[in-house]
Amino acid sequence: MLILGGSLMAILILPIYGAVVADFLTPITGRRNAVLIVAFGAFIATLILGWLLWRLILAPVQALAAKAEHIREGGAPTPMDHYGTPEIGELAQAVLDMAEVLQSREMAVRGYTDHVTHELKTPLTAIRGAAELLEGDESLSDEARRMAKTIVGAEKRAERLLSAARQIAAARMPEHRGNVTLVEAVSGLKTKFPTITIEVHSGHQVLPLARSGLAVVLVHLTENAVEAGARRMVLQGGQDEDGAWMTIEDDGPGISAGNAAQVFEPFFTTRRDMGGTGMGLAIAKTLLLAHGGQISLDEVDSGTRFRIRF
Repeated sequence: MLILGGSLMAILILPIYGAVVADFLTPITGRRNAVLIVAFGAFIATLILGWLLWRLILAPVQALAAKAEHIREGGAPTPMDHYGTPEIGELAQAVLDMAEVLQSREMAVRGYTDHVTHELKTPLTAIRGAAELLEGDESLSDEARRMAKTIVGAEKRAERLLSAARQIAAARMPEHRGNVTLVEAVSGLKTKFPTITIEVHSGHQVLPLARSGLAVVLVHLTENAVEAGARRMVLQGGQDEDGAWMTIEDDGPGISAGNAAQVFEPFFTTRRDMGGTGMGLAIAKTLLLAHGGQISLDEVDSGTRFRIRF
């Protein structure tokens, strides 16, 4: 209120003060010199007022924005050097406290996930070993052998779910900061997925995500395309007024309208009987959100097309 009130009072008083001073100085210095003196004084007063507004309002707001960007990129919340007015100081402290709480929650979730998945490995390994021994027992009946095979399959699915849980916890952390061109990001896909033809258009488009992060996203999308029976996939990048973007399109059977709204939900899958976990697209979406990106499913006449924006 002091800053705003002082600024408004200065705007109100300076013209009146200038007119009074000009009238007073005119008989002494002449009208022209009096106007120049008043103009110079108004210029100095404006500089002082501008410096005060920059120091007390603009600079702290810019510093807070820089702190928020630093925290978004994975940095630790640290106190600001100068808070300006008490109101901006309270806002800045609230933002920093909120960021610290959110980071603590993220670390707690990741730590808990890592601990649980690690602890569950031992009993799962024991279950797999026992089931494999039972499968090899020639004295077992066919029904018992089928049951042992079911146990092995369930153990493998549980291991895949644990792996997906570790990946989605890791995806929430903003660790993949950087830039990569589209052609660099897909360089390893053709080797990893030899059964699908991968084409890249506008391959030199720079995307604001490290190669390691974009590789995670592309691997999950390509896996889904291959498992759905796609034989060809086209990746294209571009830039518009909203920022960088890329599309991933395949010639597979596509996604039905009934499933389109659920494809990004964790554990949603139409291939559960084939070992699908339904976590691939959830991991991709989580990783992109942690780095300022978004992924959506486009409506197309045939096949499937995902769009990523940064």
